Order: sequence, then structure tokens, then C-alpha cells
Amino acid sequence: MTDEILDWFKIAQRDLPWRHDQSPYRIWLSEIILQQTRVKQGLPYYERFVKTFPNVYDLARASEDEVLKLWQGLGYYSRARNLHHTAKKVVNEHHGIFPKTYKELKKLRGIGDYTASAIASICYGEPVAALDGNVFRVLSRFLGIDIPINSTEGRKIFKETAEIYLNKDRPGDYNQAIMEFGATQCKPKKPLCQTCPLQKSCVAFQQERVDKLPVKLKKTKVRTRYFNYLIFLSSTGETLIQQRTQQDIWQKLYEFPLVESSSPLSKSKLFHTEFIQNLTLNSYEIKRLNKKSIKHQLTHQQLWVRFWLIRAKDLPEMTSTKEKKTDRVPIGQLHRFPVPALIAKFLQEFDFSG
Repeated sequence: MTDEILDWFKIAQRDLPWRHDQSPYRIWLSEIILQQTRVKQGLPYYERFVKTFPNVYDLARASEDEVLKLWQGLGYYSRARNLHHTAKKVVNEHHGIFPKTYKELKKLRGIGDYTASAIASICYGEPVAALDGNVFRVLSRFLGIDIPINSTEGRKIFKETAEIYLNKDRPGDYNQAIMEFGATQCKPKKPLCQTCPLQKSCVAFQQERVDKLPVKLKKTKVRTRYFNYLIFLSSTGETLIQQRTQQDIWQKLYEFPLVESSSPLSKSKLFHTEFIQNLTLNSYEIKRLNKKSIKHQLTHQQLWVRFWLIRAKDLPEMTSTKEKKTDRVPIGQLHRFPVPALIAKFLQEFDFSG
């Protein structure tokens, strides 16, 4: 299998920018962006990051808000925060040079087994197997392994198997080749089995089990939440935003003041919530902006979101706490803040001048 995949890679590899300059910084950046993102979606983000932060020193000097703003829309924002933390650590403790071994790379925040293996093998030639979803799939199908890939036993067995098939002389090339093979040839759906160079030796193909492998344990139960965003608008064109500082989704991103409820809220129910009742407003008008609740799907959460416009002469006083940091912002400045994709879409579509 190893030689066939390397031969295939010579011909079929995609022209990707991080393959032109395989510096540790760019390989690290590409791997963090693509951890839970497809290449087509992640490529524009990679290019913007490289343009804005050409090297690890530039990234380390940036503010966290700048990094989060550039990351906006990719999701999994802890990756961006870890990216920024690690950049500063590499600059401050390693003089801007990434560690050269798998073991030392794993000590950096946000760099796990897979990313450390990828950097160590591609940039430094260390013979360690990189195991991502694509590699799991190729090995599972080729060898007919039906142990769940997301189980403790499965991860151990697949790691050992990946090390057996690793080309020790060309670990970087091989790791890139098998990942590319899984992404474009042995795809999750509609794999190109008829043109596959491994067809004759592939257990899954021979046993007609391609669609059954790899096996995964059932996903975590999805949590349902109901969000009511309050868009305050003063007569002077100011609004309120809050930074999510608690350990929850979208940590460190900004949003409008939020009332979370156990079920969808009508206007009358919202009016009688403790949050609204405690507002320091003399007179105000509440208007629901979206007729139907917006469904926003996250990995393990399903959000049902309603936006409410509250017009008032003055904005209410809201004290910043450990959970929420509140800012008064002119509506024309909202685009400068890193926000969840859900809020970004709202800002694009809503006309504050109406």
C-alpha cells in the first residue's frame, strides 16, 4: 500500500499553497485551520492569515480580537485562541523557532498527536505517522478494520497500524500522500473505487463493505438551546454588545445582550423576564425582527434564535461582570468586533437605519 499511495500522490496531489513553502509556521497554520474544516472552506482563511501575519512574530504581536476577527466563520474558536497563545509562546520561549520533535511540539497548546506528527514529519523528517480522519478511513477500508475509530481501543490500534505502514525514509511525503488519498480518492461518500490503485488489495472493496467502514461510536446527544438577542438602539445610533467570557460556546467573541430561555419566548413572555424587568429604561419599544426562529446547528448543540429590536432614547446601564463584558458601540463600528457567524449574518442583513 505504501508505495502505491506515494506513486499516486506524485500524479494526483493538489496544488496547495502550504506545499510550496513547508516552513513549520505555515504547516502549523494550515493544519490548525484544517483540523475540522474542508480545504475548500479553509483555504481562503489560510491565505488571509498568511497575508495578515506572514510569520509567527506578526501573529504573536496581534491582539486576540484581531485573531478572532480573522477566524470569524470557521467555528471552533478555541483553535484560534490556542493558535494565538502558541504563537506568543514560540516567540517568547523558543525565539520564534518551532520545536523540532514530535514530543516537544505536543507540549504546545492546541497541538495534539496528529498536528505534532504532521509538523515533525513534514518539516523535520521525523518518522511519526500522522493520523487524521482521512487516514482512519483509508486504513479501515484497506484492512477491513471495524473497530470504532473514536474508541480508546480503536485509536490505539489505528496508531500502531499507521506506524507500520509509514515510509520511514519519506515520512512527510507519505503522511501528506495518505491524507490526500483519503480526501480525494477514498472519500467518505462516493469514493472513487473504480480508479483506485489499491482496489485489488482493499478488503472493504473485495467484501463490498466500503460504505460500512470506518465504524464510529454514536455521537453525543445534541443539546437544544433558545437564544433571544436584544438589539438596543438609542436615538444617537449606539447599541450594546457583550463579550462572552464564560466557558461556553463562542468564548471571547462578541454578541448582543442575550436572554436564554428554556423554550421559545413570545413578546409578552420576554417582557416579563427578569432581565427586561430590571432594565433602567424610562420608555422603550420592543419589536421582534425574525418571524420564525433561526436554527443554528453546532457540533453538539442546536440553537433556536430570535432577534428583538429595542428602541429607546438612551441605552440602559449594564454592569460588566466575570460572565459578561459590556460595551457601548456606535452601530457603524460593529463590523470591527469578532462575532459568531450567526451574528455576522444578522449584521449583513439588518438595516439599522430603518
